[in-house]
Amino acid sequence: GQQLMVTCPPNARPGMSVRIVPPAPPRNLDRPPDGPMGRGGPRRPARPPDTQMFEVVVPRGVQPGQPFALLAGGVRVLVTCPTNASEGQKIRFNLPLALTRKKTEEASKLAKVKLAYDKDGWTRTIRVSDMKFQWIRMDDGGNVDTNKRFDAKTAAYVRKLEFVEGHDPRMRTGLLSLVTANDPAAVVDSRIKGPDGRSDLVSYADIAAAQVMTFEDKAQWFQDTCAQLCVEWNEGHMRMNVRREYLLSDSMEAVMSLSRKDLRKVWRFEFIGEAGIDAGGLAREWFQLVTEEIFDPDMGLWKSSVTNQMLMEINPASEFCCPEDHLIYFRFLGRVMGKALFDRQLVAGHMIPTLYKHMCGWPCQFADLEQVDEEIYGNLKKLLDMDPSEVEYLCLDFTVTEETMGMKQTVELVPGGADIDVTGDNLPEYMEAILQYKMMGRVKPQLNELLLGFFDVIPEPILTIFDFQELELLMCGLPEIDLHDRRDNTEYSGEFDRGGPNNDVVHWFWEVVEEMDQEMRARLLQFVTGTSGVPSRGFAVLQGNDGNVRKFTVHGIEVGACLYPRAHTCFNRIDLPMYDNKADLKQKLE
Repeated sequence: GQQLMVTCPPNARPGMSVRIVPPAPPRNLDRPPDGPMGRGGPRRPARPPDTQMFEVVVPRGVQPGQPFALLAGGVRVLVTCPTNASEGQKIRFNLPLALTRKKTEEASKLAKVKLAYDKDGWTRTIRVSDMKFQWIRMDDGGNVDTNKRFDAKTAAYVRKLEFVEGHDPRMRTGLLSLVTANDPAAVVDSRIKGPDGRSDLVSYADIAAAQVMTFEDKAQWFQDTCAQLCVEWNEGHMRMNVRREYLLSDSMEAVMSLSRKDLRKVWRFEFIGEAGIDAGGLAREWFQLVTEEIFDPDMGLWKSSVTNQMLMEINPASEFCCPEDHLIYFRFLGRVMGKALFDRQLVAGHMIPTLYKHMCGWPCQFADLEQVDEEIYGNLKKLLDMDPSEVEYLCLDFTVTEETMGMKQTVELVPGGADIDVTGDNLPEYMEAILQYKMMGRVKPQLNELLLGFFDVIPEPILTIFDFQELELLMCGLPEIDLHDRRDNTEYSGEFDRGGPNNDVVHWFWEVVEEMDQEMRARLLQFVTGTSGVPSRGFAVLQGNDGNVRKFTVHGIEVGACLYPRAHTCFNRIDLPMYDNKADLKQKLE
C-alpha cells in the first residue's frame, strides 16, 4: 500500500524487469515505543512461536530410550524417554502449534482428534522426534506394548518399503519387508512437498483433519491434493498412442518409458487408426481395458483367490508364465493403478484385502491369514489349542510345501528351517514365520514392484487418511447394490432358521440397510464377503471360498454369544445377535 519513487538502474532499459526491496513502513510516532515497560528503544518484532513446549512426567515402568504414548493438547503422540531420564522425572518436548491451536469450535476438532486408525488395539500415532506416523499398541496397563514376540491375538505386522535410487533415473528400486507393526523403522512421513520440492503442500495438521471426514469428503480432499501435485499443461503433457490389437504391449512400453514427473502430467489417449478426441472417454476406456487384461488369470500374473473367487491375488508362479518380464508387468500395473487413482479413474479388478493393507501401510494380523489360506489358518488354530508339550510329536519343521505347475517344492521359512523341529517353545516363531511367508514372502518380488510403481505416482503420506477398505472403494468405485436382489437371495440360519425374514430382528436389519447410504452399504458388503465387488449376474451366484454358490446368509445368535455382529467371509455369512430393539441393532451394526 506504500507509494514509492524508484530510480531506474543505469544498466536497465525500457521493458526490462527490475527488482526492488521496499523499506519497512515508518513507526507510528503517536504510539509509545515497544520496549520494556513501554519505554526505551524500539524492539524488533517478535516472530510468533511455531511450537509449544509440553512438560510431562515419565510414567512408571518406562526405561531410558523406551517409547511411551501420551495426550498433548488433545493429540496422541509418541515420545521416547531420553537416555538420561528415568521414571518420575519431568521431561520437556515441543509440538507444532498447528496440532494444538484452537481457533474456532470447528477448528478445535483438530486438537481433539485421536487418529481413527484403531484396529484391535493398534493405533497409528505421531512420533514427536520427527513427526512421522508409527503404529503402537497399548497394553492393559495403558503403556506402549513393546513385546515383539508373536501372539495370535495381539501381534500385527506392516510392510516396510525403503526407497533406493536406481541406475535409471526414471526408476527407483526398493527393499521390501514385513516387520512388527511397532518397529521404529516402519514409519510414514506426515507431510508432502509441493511441486517445487521446497515448501510443504500437506502437513500433519491437514492429514489429521482429513482423516476424520466422511469417505466422500476424504475422496474430494485426496483428489484436490492430487490436482495440486499435477504438472501444469503448459509445462508438458503426454500423448499415449496405442494399437488396440497390441494394447498391453504398447501401453507398457509407453508407460515404462516415463519419468516419475511424467506420470503426474496430463495424459491424452489415442487408439491408432480410430477417429476420436480424448475428452475423458478414451482415458476411461484405456484404464478399464488395460487392467482387465492384466488381471486376467489366463495371463498368469494374477489368479482368483482360493477363499473368494471374486478377488484377485498375485500368482506366486508368475515367473513361469512370463519368465522374461513378469516383474516389469507388476511395476507397470502399479503405475497404472497409481495414475488411475491420481486421475479419478477406476481399475477393473478387486484384490484380496491384504494387498490393500500393504498399499496403505495397514497392519496384518493372524486373523487375516484366513482370507489368504483358510486351510493353514485352521491348522494353526488347532496348534494353539494343543498342549504345548504335545506339539513336537507332530513332527513339523520350519518349512512349507508349495505346488507350482504340478510340481511340489519344499520352502524353508527360515535359514536351515528343514533342520529345526517345531516344539511348544518355538511355536510362536513358527506361526510368525508362516504368517510372514503367506502374507508377503511367497510374492515378495512381485509385490515390491507393484508398490514401487504405485508410489511412483501417489505420495505415500496422502494414503494415510484411508483405511484399506476405503482404498478399495476409491480404486474400484462404489458398487451399485440392488437391495431387492440382495434381499431375495438371502438365506437365514441359526435363531432365524424358522422365522426367516418374518423375524423382528431380521426386519429391523433390512430397515437399517435400506436407511444406509451407498458407502455404508458397500462397507457392509465388504464386511460380510471381503470385497465391495458385486457378481455380474447378481447375488444369486455369490460364491464362497470353495467356488460354489454361497448366498448371503444372516445367522441369528444370542446376544450373550457376541455383543457385535461378526462376519465369516469364507461363506458370506453375518452372525447377527438377537437385539431387543432396532436402535441397538443400528448402533452395533454401524
